[in-house]
Amino acid sequence: MKKKIAFAVFGILVLTAVDQFVKYITDAKLVVGESISLIPGVFSLTYVRNMGAAWGSFYGKRVFLLIITGLVVVMLAYVYIKLARSDQYRLLRILLVFLIAGALGNIIDRFRLGYVIDMFDFCLIHFPVFNVADIYVTCSVILLVLLILFKYDEDELLALFKKEKGIDDGAL
Repeated sequence: MKKKIAFAVFGILVLTAVDQFVKYITDAKLVVGESISLIPGVFSLTYVRNMGAAWGSFYGKRVFLLIITGLVVVMLAYVYIKLARSDQYRLLRILLVFLIAGALGNIIDRFRLGYVIDMFDFCLIHFPVFNVADIYVTCSVILLVLLILFKYDEDELLALFKKEKGIDDGAL
């Protein structure tokens, strides 16, 4: 179990570093509001400072978003530790690594800067500008729903949260 957790921590650090590096390059090379068309009419790099969450929700609610995201990261880490006890949930553990990295990537921005740096602009459908951390979270949630619907049955998922004999969850 310790090896699984060590790999998860390493994965989270690498993924978070990739997110932060892309945001650093965006901030260093573009001016806020500047856009570089990569595929005209379809996809651009556009530097946006997002003061809210998805689609601008909770705009200006920095402290609230920091608290909620922090609680989500703690909850996801707890679930990861529960999953690490079994090899049965490898795919779920991988998704949790991406979810945690995505949450951390954006919480770092909110804590350090007061906003989240976004740069990927899928302008073909006028989609909100997003970042690497958002990709981690969105893809992970979609895959998580698919796994829950089609791979794991209800008993397998409920078994995750049943107290095991001889293990005190408070010790985690």
